Amino acid sequence: MVIRESYLERIRPFYHQNLIKVIVGVRRCGKSVLLRQICDDLVSSGITASDITLINFESFEHKGLRDADRLYRYLKERIVPHGKAYFLLDEIQLVEGFEDVVNSLHAEGESSIFVTGSNSRLLAGELATLLSGRYVSFQVMPFNFREYVQYRRQSTDGLDYSHNFPFNYAPSPESLLQDYLRWGGFPLVCAQSDDDARSVVIDDLYTSIVLRDIMDRNNVAKGEPLQNVLNYLIANSSNFVSGKKIADTLTSSNQRISATKVYEYLQFIQDAFIVSLVEKYDISGKTPLKYEKKGFVCDLGLFHAKKNPSKNEFSHITETVVYNELVSRGLRVYAGKTSRGEIDFVVMHGEKRCYIQVAYLMQDESTVEREFGAFDHVRDAYPKYVISMDPITQDINGVRHLRLYDFLMDDSLLALG
Repeated sequence: MVIRESYLERIRPFYHQNLIKVIVGVRRCGKSVLLRQICDDLVSSGITASDITLINFESFEHKGLRDADRLYRYLKERIVPHGKAYFLLDEIQLVEGFEDVVNSLHAEGESSIFVTGSNSRLLAGELATLLSGRYVSFQVMPFNFREYVQYRRQSTDGLDYSHNFPFNYAPSPESLLQDYLRWGGFPLVCAQSDDDARSVVIDDLYTSIVLRDIMDRNNVAKGEPLQNVLNYLIANSSNFVSGKKIADTLTSSNQRISATKVYEYLQFIQDAFIVSLVEKYDISGKTPLKYEKKGFVCDLGLFHAKKNPSKNEFSHITETVVYNELVSRGLRVYAGKTSRGEIDFVVMHGEKRCYIQVAYLMQDESTVEREFGAFDHVRDAYPKYVISMDPITQDINGVRHLRLYDFLMDDSLLALG
């Protein structure tokens, strides 16, 4: 099992606090496993197992607890006098009226509550109103590259590679990166042993997200227009998008749809965490700009399933994997705007920040000038980086050049100032 320490490290300071711990992310990214790891972490820290209640509401075993009144009584009985109970509630949105249950238990102050969900609306509506300022949220992604490498090493530990004769070696770091850039990091996909099985699992994941987390949840009657919008977003990962642009493009290819309907679908898609729409940030004015956004699919396996197979997409792949890595580290990410152009990412954590340009390869002098020159009109002293897949890197004018592999494997290489 891959211990998702980067998430545990961020959640751990809140284990015993009365704040609600809300864990969200796209379907099948590993939230349930993370919740079990939190449970194990609590036991390791000295919490008695009998004081911990873990419920997965997708399990038939707990179907009877999807009733709010019954769930409240069940959990209330597990609060011990003069102690603290720990409630870990997985896919809580399956309980109609769960907001009142969570709010009541929180108000009584005798429990530490963790909830997960596959939709950002878990943080909206009545729960946000009831618990305003009384919860902390964490977004979970599919495996990042470090976790993927850890998983592959665990799954191949002790295997005999003699069937690869005459080579007789385990997968190289470079081949692991190529596999990750092709198939992404959904744990269910990583568990498959051949490409045909991976394709089937990715298609099934896509279908379950569309049907359960978008159409059913939002009462969408017709699936084709929504899938047209979603497929456009996935295939155009790392591009700037707008509702009008998508509507015009789809309509011109005989997939008629209004911009109003596109904007509605964009919200549904974001809520399900399958695509993130990233705001621009005016670096000189130090303010976000909401009028144009950059879309990023949450996993490259989905990107390859929906992209144009005849197009070269290396730059989009590289930028998407960098964005998803930054999000997995718990950082805020914007698309940067300067007085003369754009920077791929403005990365923030608290008051600290850095700037990042992403390229596939530094193929010629003009590419080097374009990528490093993007920072020429940035007048502050925050750290600046160019990330690419080049095997050899060279820092220029104070801008640090990182190999993609090194950036993904070592989070200490990226410093925010």
